[in-house]
Amino acid sequence: MIIGVPTEVKPDEFRVAITPAGVRELVGHGHRVVIQSDAGAGSSIANALFEAQGAEIAPDAEAVFTSAEMILKVKEPQAAELALIEDRHLVFTYLHLAAYPSVAQGLVASGCVAVAYETVQLLDGRLPLLAPMSEVAGRMATQVGAYFLERQHGGRGVLLGGVSGVLPGKVVVIGAGIAGSNAAAMAVGLQGSVVALDRDLDKLRDLDTVYQGRIYTAFSNQLTIEEQLADADLVIGSVLVPGASAPKLVTADMVKTMKEGAVMVDIAIDQGGCFETSRETTHHEPTYVVDGVVHYAVGNIPGAVPHTSTYALTNATLPYAVALADHGVEGAMRRHPELVPGVNVARGKITHAAVADSLGMEFVDIDTALE
Repeated sequence: MIIGVPTEVKPDEFRVAITPAGVRELVGHGHRVVIQSDAGAGSSIANALFEAQGAEIAPDAEAVFTSAEMILKVKEPQAAELALIEDRHLVFTYLHLAAYPSVAQGLVASGCVAVAYETVQLLDGRLPLLAPMSEVAGRMATQVGAYFLERQHGGRGVLLGGVSGVLPGKVVVIGAGIAGSNAAAMAVGLQGSVVALDRDLDKLRDLDTVYQGRIYTAFSNQLTIEEQLADADLVIGSVLVPGASAPKLVTADMVKTMKEGAVMVDIAIDQGGCFETSRETTHHEPTYVVDGVVHYAVGNIPGAVPHTSTYALTNATLPYAVALADHGVEGAMRRHPELVPGVNVARGKITHAAVADSLGMEFVDIDTALE
């Protein structure tokens, strides 16, 4: 199979979908890898490093899409890329279609098969291809939250860890999955006072077991969220329903009760956001203010640290990319059943129930669509 890797064109996106080691693996399986020139530059990976492992360098995106059968990407296809996708293509990338209806419509119109990293799901519920970027996003959320708490960046002027004789800042993390637990861990590392909320008691028990009281835990409900937000300095939203729009757990009225200069970071923004006042921002213009509260809602948080993110992502995606290249979609699904929920679009149909429901579109099961 010919695998194409274009340069990411979403604003402020510097990751690339493969590393030199990934190229070596795919070429070793008898496949060709065509990479757009300088696609890895933002991740500090030069063309020569890809070429040394057997990749071919193409001059532009059109050349990549024209030659390739499978397209490996990081973020959802942008408008210029959707115009290049055809029914012969297999697209393997993050899609987040519930938040981007126009992308869903474009993929449906193309007739391609599109597999979303974020909905590949193991039988125990884990999301193996979302996990590495959730780790990065969670850790980054606390880091950027602490930065924007500084007065010159619009915040309250709070040092998250406090100092001797001065209380630390309060961090409220809503959602204790991979992103949320990593955000909480970073906040503890900065010596903040941390409260984690979730409806899954097992996740809260895990935090209690690991951190032995350094992270306070509480069952998530509307009243608890209202109470915890009232005196929070930093709020991190990390709620996920695979494939579906994120629930709006923080209302506009709750935001009005918060301290002036508090900071909110919405990790769930690429699924529509879990704060009612959220709207997607970019790394170039990452924040805005609502009712005196600073909002950070960048849709590709891990893009700020592309070198780390690119290697972490490829570590997770490569085995599945190899399976798809070796066996095609149907063969790969037989060998890796977790790929079945990963297929969001196939031959003009939406094939993930939660995605279809969020978009108000018809759901067709994958077997029927591929027939």
